[in-house]
Amino acid sequence: MVETGHFALVLAFALSLVQMLVPLVGARTGNQRLMAVGGPVTVTGFALTALSFAALASAYAGSDFSVASVWENSHSLQPMIYKITGTWGNHEGSMLLWVLILTFFGALVAVFGNNLPATLKANVLAVQGMIGAAFFLFILATSNPFTRLNPAPIEGRDLNPVLQDLGLAIHPPMLYLGYVGFSICFSFSVAALIEGRIDASWARWVRPWTLVAWMFLTGGIAMGSYWAYYELGWGGFWFWDPVENASFMPWLAGTALLHSAIVMEKRSALKIWTLLLAILTFSLSLLGTFLVRSGVLTSVHAFATDPARGVFILCILTLFIGGSLALFALRASRLTVGGLFHPISREGALVLNNLFLTTATATVLVGTLYPLALEALTGGKISVGAPFFDLTFGPLMLPLLAIVPFGPLLAWKRGDVIAASQRLMAAFALAIAAMLVTGLFIDGASVFAALGVGLAVWLVAGALTDLAVKSGVGSVAPAVMLRRFAGLPRSVFGTALAHLGLGLTMLGIVGTLCFGTEKILSMRPGETVELSGHTLRFEGLSPRKGPNFTEDRGRFLLISDGNEDGEITSAKRFYPVRQTVTTESGIRTLGLSQLYLSLGDENNDGSVVVRLWWKPLVTLIWGGGLVMMAGAAMSLLDRRLRVGAPARRRKPAAALASPT
Repeated sequence: MVETGHFALVLAFALSLVQMLVPLVGARTGNQRLMAVGGPVTVTGFALTALSFAALASAYAGSDFSVASVWENSHSLQPMIYKITGTWGNHEGSMLLWVLILTFFGALVAVFGNNLPATLKANVLAVQGMIGAAFFLFILATSNPFTRLNPAPIEGRDLNPVLQDLGLAIHPPMLYLGYVGFSICFSFSVAALIEGRIDASWARWVRPWTLVAWMFLTGGIAMGSYWAYYELGWGGFWFWDPVENASFMPWLAGTALLHSAIVMEKRSALKIWTLLLAILTFSLSLLGTFLVRSGVLTSVHAFATDPARGVFILCILTLFIGGSLALFALRASRLTVGGLFHPISREGALVLNNLFLTTATATVLVGTLYPLALEALTGGKISVGAPFFDLTFGPLMLPLLAIVPFGPLLAWKRGDVIAASQRLMAAFALAIAAMLVTGLFIDGASVFAALGVGLAVWLVAGALTDLAVKSGVGSVAPAVMLRRFAGLPRSVFGTALAHLGLGLTMLGIVGTLCFGTEKILSMRPGETVELSGHTLRFEGLSPRKGPNFTEDRGRFLLISDGNEDGEITSAKRFYPVRQTVTTESGIRTLGLSQLYLSLGDENNDGSVVVRLWWKPLVTLIWGGGLVMMAGAAMSLLDRRLRVGAPARRRKPAAALASPT
């Protein structure tokens, strides 16, 4: 089975070369048969990659320690779920998952892209084949997941204990679906540049893929944040770690791309800018791949790899980023600017949105790469952390969040900001009331707390106002209003949900940072501690043996009005194979808030160091992410927007033949 997987990977590489060359030649020569080769070759390449991945997963599930990757990252005593997820819990397996998702998206275009013009589809598949060929070659040359060991070891070295969690089953696949999903947008952009023409139909074809990638990247970042929050025992949800930033930058750029594509589709404007954003978004995804696997940084997220792999990925980055930007420089001047619009309009609001998002992306990029560049040039080391990003990224986000509710209420081409302001008066009143309540009754010393709560309420109320205005609330009879509400396009609901989710996440961040409390103390069995009105009694430590670890588990009782109201457990685990100690946090969810605790070291007098947090509204941070994902999914259900391409019009060829 292992050799079958390896051979399938080699065949998939060979087919990626065919996919890269044959459709491209067919598109250049107008040969329909050569262009038609791209579809079946792409689907077959995906099937072979899936077979290769299944072979590796089978080796992990069966604890085949003759495979070097399995020996380094698995153990016979691991629970089966961690054996399976361990398939991508390492560099080699995760790269195979990377190309599996890449070929999957290519296969989707091949199967569901029948409404695309033949030359555009052929060029898209060819560019996707180029990306696949580069990464297949990288895997086979430097990161072969099927390398054998002879003689085969009797036992494995175990998976990194931090990765032995359900989060590994969710976070990396979702993150890669977002990362790699933007490759389709990149391929569409390069294909358009190869043809030298682009119109509004192009935006309609690209926008569903952007939505899919953005949706999964949103979920992947949210899941990764929650995983780090409960698994590492540090009590935080975001650290501005370089690898966290590497996933956040494509999200920011992808959000700008999503809004820019709307303008291009509706008004045939921002063509050149949208093309550039699609290229830059995937380029940032490739940069994230480089940072994780090059060994240039030390991070809990990074794979320990040798520099040779980093040089290979750097060559891939240079090829695709440099090549696509060079092609853009050569062809962009041939593309017309497109439709004009008044600055006060929905297009103007979306352009302003793009301005803030791209500037914020550049800020995060500078903060992430500057320490690496400084060390490479001078040998000096500098740490760029939360203070830098708080002072640079935060001020850029405040005005952007303030204008978000205006966008959907402005008309296309020429809007009326006064009319939009009048419609938002109720939302503005709620935001002011929330600020006053926060300042007067909750935290009068923090201006940020009042401003943050008011801004979050403004976003939520603004999203609901958009639905209310478009349904005719207050201006038509209730029966008519309900019919209008039910008849609204799904994309309108999707936009409202995305903005509402953003407001919920903002409220969770403000609540946690401004209203949370923390205590660090030593506790003996039987002692109690009070935290923000909650009483906890330490019951003591008890030893416990797991399948591949031992632990000392601390048990805490939650006391309410003198009665027991449940328990919270936290543990210090020891993994003997890896000789690693981990902290398993204890969490009790109370409404939208959480009590969070983690155990420290045991003292000589029998007491245990305990760290406790009260985190108000913290669940809204990730709940808002789920609502944003629901918004993207709702937009994909719009009958005008399907994953793939819009319904064929009567004369698509004529529309695409004339450059605009």
